[in-house]
Amino acid sequence: MKMRWTISVAATLCLISASPSFAEDDLTALSGPYLGQDPPDDIPEPFAPGIVTSDLWEYGGGFSPDMNELYFLKENENGEMSFVVFEHVGEQWRKSTISRRIGQPFISPDGKTMHLGKRFKLRTDDGWSELERLGGEFEELRIMRLTASSLGTYYFDEVGTDGDGRIRYSRMVDGKREKPRLASDEINTGTWLAHPFIAPDESYILWDGRKEDGFGDSDIYVSFRQSDGSWGSAINLGEKINTQAWEASASVTPDGKYLFFNRKMGERNVDVFWVSAQVLEDLKAAQDK
Repeated sequence: MKMRWTISVAATLCLISASPSFAEDDLTALSGPYLGQDPPDDIPEPFAPGIVTSDLWEYGGGFSPDMNELYFLKENENGEMSFVVFEHVGEQWRKSTISRRIGQPFISPDGKTMHLGKRFKLRTDDGWSELERLGGEFEELRIMRLTASSLGTYYFDEVGTDGDGRIRYSRMVDGKREKPRLASDEINTGTWLAHPFIAPDESYILWDGRKEDGFGDSDIYVSFRQSDGSWGSAINLGEKINTQAWEASASVTPDGKYLFFNRKMGERNVDVFWVSAQVLEDLKAAQDK
């Protein structure tokens, strides 16, 4: 339970920051896509060991649509949490600290908005804007993670009490943002439901939670959009990804090739893992048989 509240605190901090300052840049020798890392196959691997993943707390792992920026949250040896970005500059990756930790970052499919729970920043000619708020009915919700589709549909979670939080969505209808609604029972069944990721084309949704068919702590699930527009039954991503540990906050890279997620490795150790997104194709094919 402690991990969930640690993450929810991060989502409730309101820390205003403009674009990262490069006064203390760390220019690394990394080159090539994915921070120069060799891609995994169907067995999850820690992402960028010693660079992103360490024996401390790293959380998130979200790329911008052009794959030239990677945002995540990271703990240092003093227990301080930072909001970090790697940017692809020329032929190298540049690491910068944006601020202390802040809500879980997600870059919209058009690359113009950085969502941070119920707050956001807009991309400008000079970088990211100051922190703004969604306002309205979003203010009363304790949102940890909010993601958006290419149609502008939001899917997001809430902290809740003792695991009773639910996943909601909000569409753009006739140019206006609709009132948040509960997602269907295919998604909202179980406890500790959190951290949804909606595919850009809304063909599937990922989230995590505890269910009777799980492997231990929270597992990652997927639901595929059906021909009638409804969501299909929740499918556990299986034992290669889900273990007895806490797995959560899955997303797929904007190029559609890799699934990123987090796994708790110890009391103070959460790592970023990645694996081929073929796992989703295989689950979809099995469901369609």
